Amino acid sequence: MILALIAIGIVAFAVLSMRRAPLWQWAIAVAVLGALTRFGFDASGLGVHVDVLGWVGALLPGAVLGLLAIPQLRQLVLTAPAYKAVKAILPRVSRTEQEALDAGTIGWDAELFSGRPNWDKLLKIRKPTLTAEEQAFLDGPVNKVCSMIDDWDIRHNRADLSPEVWAYLKEQGFLGMLVGKQHGGLGFSAQAQSQVVSKIASRSVAAGITVMVPNSLGPGELLEKYGTPAQKEKYLNRLAKGLEVPCFALTGPHAGSDAAGMRDVGVVTYEMYGGKKTLGVKLSWDKRYITLAPVATLLGLAFHLHDPEHLLGEQEHIGITLALVPAKYKGVEIGRRHYPARSAFMNGPTRGRNVFIPMDFLIGGVDYAGQGWRMLMECLSTGRAISLPAIGTISIKHALRVTSAYARIRRQFGIPVGIMEGVADPIGRMVKSAYTFEAARALTASMVDEGQKPAVISALLKYRTTDAMRDRINDAMDIHGGRAVQDGPSNYLFAAYANVPVAITVEGANILTRTLITFAQGALRAHPYLYAEIEAAQNKDRKAGVAAFDKAFAGHVSFMLRNIAGSFLHAISYGALASAPVNHVMARWYRQLARYSQSFALVGDWTVVFLGGDLKRKQRLSGRMADILSDLYLLSAVLKRYEDEGHIQEDKPVVDAIAKDCIHAIEQNFGAVFANFPNIVLRNVMRVLVFPLGRHAKPSSDRETYRLVRSVLRPGAFRDRLTTGTYVSMDPKDVTGVLEDALIKVTKAEEVEAKFVRAIKKGIIERRLDRDAITDAVEAGILTEAEAATLRLADQATDRAIKVDDFDPDELSPKQLARGPKVVETAAE
Repeated sequence: MILALIAIGIVAFAVLSMRRAPLWQWAIAVAVLGALTRFGFDASGLGVHVDVLGWVGALLPGAVLGLLAIPQLRQLVLTAPAYKAVKAILPRVSRTEQEALDAGTIGWDAELFSGRPNWDKLLKIRKPTLTAEEQAFLDGPVNKVCSMIDDWDIRHNRADLSPEVWAYLKEQGFLGMLVGKQHGGLGFSAQAQSQVVSKIASRSVAAGITVMVPNSLGPGELLEKYGTPAQKEKYLNRLAKGLEVPCFALTGPHAGSDAAGMRDVGVVTYEMYGGKKTLGVKLSWDKRYITLAPVATLLGLAFHLHDPEHLLGEQEHIGITLALVPAKYKGVEIGRRHYPARSAFMNGPTRGRNVFIPMDFLIGGVDYAGQGWRMLMECLSTGRAISLPAIGTISIKHALRVTSAYARIRRQFGIPVGIMEGVADPIGRMVKSAYTFEAARALTASMVDEGQKPAVISALLKYRTTDAMRDRINDAMDIHGGRAVQDGPSNYLFAAYANVPVAITVEGANILTRTLITFAQGALRAHPYLYAEIEAAQNKDRKAGVAAFDKAFAGHVSFMLRNIAGSFLHAISYGALASAPVNHVMARWYRQLARYSQSFALVGDWTVVFLGGDLKRKQRLSGRMADILSDLYLLSAVLKRYEDEGHIQEDKPVVDAIAKDCIHAIEQNFGAVFANFPNIVLRNVMRVLVFPLGRHAKPSSDRETYRLVRSVLRPGAFRDRLTTGTYVSMDPKDVTGVLEDALIKVTKAEEVEAKFVRAIKKGIIERRLDRDAITDAVEAGILTEAEAATLRLADQATDRAIKVDDFDPDELSPKQLARGPKVVETAAE
């Protein structure tokens, strides 16, 4: 009887929790269970009317729950005290944090936080597609400008794009891709912008950044969304045609990742302007690291606006405000160039002291004064979803494209280096990263095209993509060895290698994006109830706050109970009971994704509730939770790509390998969270609920990875899909075309090469500089004349591909930047 009652209780708890039953249903279930308990334990045999106290005790919990199901009573005895307690522990949200939270939208990230992802919301996101006009632009002007770019000339001789490239970019509208057609721009989709930036960056990172910045966070997007009709009329067409070059100044000496802590200030006042007394702003700023500033004609500025004389209204501190100022405006100082990682894209400081501007210089006019942070965050949530993921992803794909070719044509110890297991390991990482991050880039751009502003997803994708960019380029450098170290016109890796720190740092340094922003902001914004609870707790109207909190709190308790039951059930069944939207071989990975989404919902919820305001200080825990969330998102993107591309059988092994790696990483990070969680009781309870049978996930095996590598070491559709969007030249005189030419010729000569190598191993012929071994092979009857010609072409192509540059000392020294006079520090510094 005892075991039966326990079993009934467990089943009832699981059913009610998973169904998220209302409180009155819990009351009935508890009352029924209490009655069954009394029947089972009524040992007196005197009838139910005798053991009154026992029955009261059995039915009391159900009765209490029944009373708490009445909203007014629940608010009085439970919610109000909880409201007071929660108000003290929940993290306080500052004005800038509030604006950042309000700026973005939630989508698939909310589904992952919910623990029960709705697969339709993932699979119905539009496939990555381009219009005929966008595709023609990629095939025409983009390929044209790529063919015009000489990255060595840009990096070494000019420290800038060539005048011809600059002119072409402006003439063809590259700097105005996001400007609408009604204003003379291209009006391209986010998907098209991402692919354009990607292809150009595969040729030159500096050129890619130059195109990226005006189409990301900058005056063009701000004017499109918030500009007054007069501002749009004045500037957007000129920006679209390249007649104006924009930059946006946010970062300063004392405001980096904490951009809202800027010291730049504007004071509302009257001054003479155009011969009239004019209401305006007296601006002082000191900005640095501003991309395109040295060549900009239009300067966007962010600053704190103050109104001490209350000329605009009752508020003295208006808040962060944005302005648009011509670069040649009186008092504007564009400083000398920075030289970020010796990259050639334009970047530099700008300053100004007591520069008076009229009110119509404010972006959006007076109506948008004080709303600058919200405006910036809204633009960043979309711009960051397009820009850095494009740069990072294409860098990974470019690294794979050139390394797969080099590893096949480069021979050591008589074999291609790529088939050595030790070399195959990093190539395998490149294969998986190329597929993964292209999937995530395309999916996120599609979200933006659907009108989403994926603030949390753009943050996690930025740090994961650029971190992977760093790792995969390092892998490529390791495999190329001296070929990659020796810089020069024929080096196709060093520029990307040098630019890695730039990608890691800009638009939110990775180290803080991971540990401070992604999970903390995601928990506040994407959690189904936490944000509502915080809003209720901060409501100045206590009565309305308690009522709103009661609704959110009840939902949160229900959510927590379901997470407990769901996590445990999915864990003991290894995800077999989880949902999957497909019935093919990938169904198991959807189930695993659902299982660990449920676990993430449980652990994320408890982490936020227990840590409260301390979450911002527990950054290592927050970083691990961010990694789990990002792995869930990356696996979602990979499965979505496999569906969108029609279940290509050749891609199944790479999808399986990625899924295994993601699940293994998720388990490892959960383990690290539990091992370091500050509360020993909660730590062990979470461990039991998530891993009652232990952790068993294993990463992809050496054999699986090696098979992927062998597939990519030859020309073909698989290699092309993995490196899609990379600029590929077939010109054997081109810096990367020489590799493609060599790979084709070496692959064609494989059978001939095998015969030739066997003869060398048998000692019949010998490779020596003073003899022509191929001629010797013909004379020895090993090769025919035709075979010798094929092998000779492959040998010659290989020699061209592995060749490195050398210089006369005078060729290098004049190109170094001259050291200018010492910069005098400003008072603000």
